Amino acid sequence: QVQLVESGGGLVQAGGSLRLSCVASGRTFSTAAMGWFRQAPGKEREFVTAINWSGDSTYYSDSVKGRFTISRDNAKNTVYLQMNGLKPEDTAVYYCGAYYSNNYYQATIPLWWGQGTQVTVSS
Repeated sequence: QVQLVESGGGLVQAGGSLRLSCVASGRTFSTAAMGWFRQAPGKEREFVTAINWSGDSTYYSDSVKGRFTISRDNAKNTVYLQMNGLKPEDTAVYYCGAYYSNNYYQATIPLWWGQGTQVTVSS
């Protein structure tokens, strides 16, 4: 079992930046791949980015590539999402997820989820 708690969401103007954090407890964090997903009103939850257990492999959706950066600090049981150049279409609830596997595989879904943090980008 893994418990995940996200923080760092808020309201920001277009072009601004936010840094989300996700603190994990429970199952050994350092062995799990981690991901960020988001869900906008009326839309399905979508993949944003993922990182493998060691942090040396990262994956991004085309919509955020070049603007968002995922990283992790296994000593702090924390995964981060640095979001730069935010756009109104980035507005969503952002969810942190922990995979059972230590590597990320395309189109797979995390086994454990956080409660989400709201990100709102004004134009």
